[in-house]
Amino acid sequence: MSAFYLTWIAVLLAGFGSRDQATVAGLVRRQGPRPGVLLVALACAVVTAGLAGWAASLLLATLPPPPRAIFAGLALALAGGELLLLVPRRSPREPTNSLGALMLVLFAQELTDAARFLILGLGVGLAGPAAAAAGGVLGGGVLAGLAWGAPQVLEWRMVRWARRVFGGGLLLAAILLLLREFSLV
Repeated sequence: MSAFYLTWIAVLLAGFGSRDQATVAGLVRRQGPRPGVLLVALACAVVTAGLAGWAASLLLATLPPPPRAIFAGLALALAGGELLLLVPRRSPREPTNSLGALMLVLFAQELTDAARFLILGLGVGLAGPAAAAAGGVLGGGVLAGLAWGAPQVLEWRMVRWARRVFGGGLLLAAILLLLREFSLV
């Protein structure tokens, strides 16, 4: 159960102000809150979290316990690096009305974002890929609903700083976890 709660909180923190959330919010600001946009965003969150959980279950079956923690540390480092280095792009100038195009864009953005790295890493590190995927689905759904229902929240300046602070915290946690696993701390 701890994999569910930790992943849910981590996805909420890592996904706030992310590229996929900025895309949904930008579309809602330009076209209004179309229900189809919310459904596509929720579907993409479910599919990508499920894929990350599935990949975690495959890795969990092949990795013995010590490398699991090392893999989790590397996933935390990748997520922290993504939060520190990648900035969500501006809203599209002429967004399309196609929900299929939105689905492709969201799927591509979410497949390699910090939240999915966290689902993968925590699923392996805590030996709970299904619980981590479920926490990722819940967190992704909350974030999609927030971007659709209150897109103005993502315009706050503090969002970018909060992402950087959380990214730094993830990098620090990854370093400490890796140092502990190599018996250096």
